[in-house]
Amino acid sequence: MEKKTKLTISGTTKKSIKNIEIAKTQGKNSVVIEKQSNKFPNRGGSSRPGNFKPKTTSTFSRGAPLKPSFATKSPPITNDFERRKLAEQRATKKLKGDDNKDKKTLKTGTKKRELKLTVSRALSDEIEARERSLASVKRARQKENKNLTKEEAQESLKPVKRDVNIPEAITVRELANRMAEQSSNVIKFLFGMGVTVTINQTLAADTAEYLVKEFGHNPIREEKAEEIIQKIKATRVENLKNRPPIITVMGHVDHGKTSVLDVLRSANVVSGEFGGITQHIGAYQIERQSNKLTFIDTPGHAAFTEMRARGSKLTDVVVLVVAADDGVKPQTVESIKHAKAANVPIVVAINKCDLPEADPQKIKNQLLEHELIAEDLSGDTLMVEISATTKLNLDKLVEAIILQAEILDLKTDFESKATGIVLESKIDVGRGPVATIIVTTGTLKKGDFFVSGLRWGKVRAIIDDKGKNINEAPPSAPVEILGINGAAKSGDDFIVVDNEKEAKTLSENRAQESKDVKNPLTFATQDSAFSDNSAEELNLIIKSDVHGSSEAIKNAISQITHDEVKPNIILADIGMVTETDVTLAKASNAVLIAFNVKPSKEAKKLAENEKIKISSYNIIYEVLDFIKQKMSGLLSPDIQETVTGTAQILEIFKVSGAGKVAGSKVMEGEITTASDVRIIRDGAIIYTGKVGTLFREKNQVKQVNNGQECGITVKDYMDFQKNDTIEAFSVTSTERMI
Repeated sequence: MEKKTKLTISGTTKKSIKNIEIAKTQGKNSVVIEKQSNKFPNRGGSSRPGNFKPKTTSTFSRGAPLKPSFATKSPPITNDFERRKLAEQRATKKLKGDDNKDKKTLKTGTKKRELKLTVSRALSDEIEARERSLASVKRARQKENKNLTKEEAQESLKPVKRDVNIPEAITVRELANRMAEQSSNVIKFLFGMGVTVTINQTLAADTAEYLVKEFGHNPIREEKAEEIIQKIKATRVENLKNRPPIITVMGHVDHGKTSVLDVLRSANVVSGEFGGITQHIGAYQIERQSNKLTFIDTPGHAAFTEMRARGSKLTDVVVLVVAADDGVKPQTVESIKHAKAANVPIVVAINKCDLPEADPQKIKNQLLEHELIAEDLSGDTLMVEISATTKLNLDKLVEAIILQAEILDLKTDFESKATGIVLESKIDVGRGPVATIIVTTGTLKKGDFFVSGLRWGKVRAIIDDKGKNINEAPPSAPVEILGINGAAKSGDDFIVVDNEKEAKTLSENRAQESKDVKNPLTFATQDSAFSDNSAEELNLIIKSDVHGSSEAIKNAISQITHDEVKPNIILADIGMVTETDVTLAKASNAVLIAFNVKPSKEAKKLAENEKIKISSYNIIYEVLDFIKQKMSGLLSPDIQETVTGTAQILEIFKVSGAGKVAGSKVMEGEITTASDVRIIRDGAIIYTGKVGTLFREKNQVKQVNNGQECGITVKDYMDFQKNDTIEAFSVTSTERMI
């Protein structure tokens, strides 16, 4: 018979009662031990929390109910016994003189735990709560920081979406820089598309825009230089003030034009000063009756035409000087034509009226032929009889100009950024490139950055018509500008911009765009043929050998009539084709016809440079046929569309090398490889293109007739669906003739 051994566990009464209650639910001889965590005394700084594994003498097996150990010699364990045993162990250690261990404990500053963890010790309140070590706290912080840095690194790896400006043309390197991507990645992507490029190769704007989108950025198309300049030039309606009129004096060389200018100028020169600088600047300002007037000193009419050819409407009023003793000369007539083409009012100054052979009435009658009717003949053209020598009626001339300017009501904004027109430019020794300009809007200030044609610069100095240095120039003021980076062309625009970078960019863009300038005289191009705003007038310049031929051609042309287009003779004159005629043809976008005459060497060279064609003829009927042909070119052609066949898609096949092939049956007509086709789905046109290839029983064919089944591929389109309709059609455009 087995001897029953009793296991008594001492502890707090509350806990022991609770444990007994729990033990009732368990099997016989089973003991429930409640562990008290975090109550071990802090006996070693080096020991880690969580890794504390106490040694136990009890032979409890894990997972099985705890059974008491039946050792033959072990007496019943009590709390007092444990204490006594602990005291004995300490005493024996002291007796043995374990000095080494004592030294170690002194070094660490704490005593290592010598006692073993037993059931009674685990249940007793003896064991104190253990604090967390500094090393553990440090490790936890390091781990936390490591996780934070990982999260930050992941966030920084996310792709950044950038706004990328795309000009008309951009190199691969520049595009990669703007996207902040590696050039090799961009080249690799293009290789994948089947495009072989180098780092310095130029890409078109559309390709660049596609690449920017593929790399996950936002493409922004840059505006063309001319569009930006047009925005800058856009006139403001606010804060408008009256500005002085700009007057160009024109006329025949020997008719006293220079004398009139000198007399008007001397009226404004202060005693002791001489406005010699005016001869260089080409323009000057006078003040009469508290009215300022700006005169442009042009050498004839050539410079005026050059300016108009560049689209600059600078002049407000034209003063036409005609000698009373000489009458209307060819150059006078050309001056009238130039002024009328620019839609500028004309004030006629009949000079040399002090001479005995002067006949002003004869001049007025001659000007009637050119649609300049004097006021005393019930017309609207102001005519003043003057004399530069005796200063006769000069005041009346100035009054007539002021009156004409008042009718025009010339106003502009004085506060905005300055814009102007270049009259002439030169490279001066010691001063460098100098540009003579007239400010049209805004106020020009020293230090402004500007663009002029293909040039740019910063205003270093402003010199007025009297040779004085000034800090700012108001509208209509003629001034010289220092600081341009090269000689500008006569007639170029002058625009003030915000900063140096903008000025440089605009000037570079203009230079790039000017390389692709096309011939302005294009008639039956795709744009003009299919656009709604077709030209209604065909401008003509006719030069013939005798006056009779010229009259006959003019009469014959006037009889050519059509509802949509009509001929407009700008100039019909006698004599050889000169440089002036070529310049006028370019400015007016006119056709230049030479009848029984040849162009001069200079005119021929200029026409080649400006890409103006001079058409030479000897028979009048050839001239008329040529004009009819040119007028017919302005008419929009008749476009007729005929449906040649339709096919229904029955099945879609994938063929290696050809992509998707639409297995179709021709329902009506026929389909050929040359046909234009449109894909129709649910009554809506999805795509319009051309036939790629036609297959018939795996063989390529050129034509498929009604009722036959075939495979159809369409160029640049693969998104076929069953029951789509393929409609083949042909377009015929017939040119209309007058």
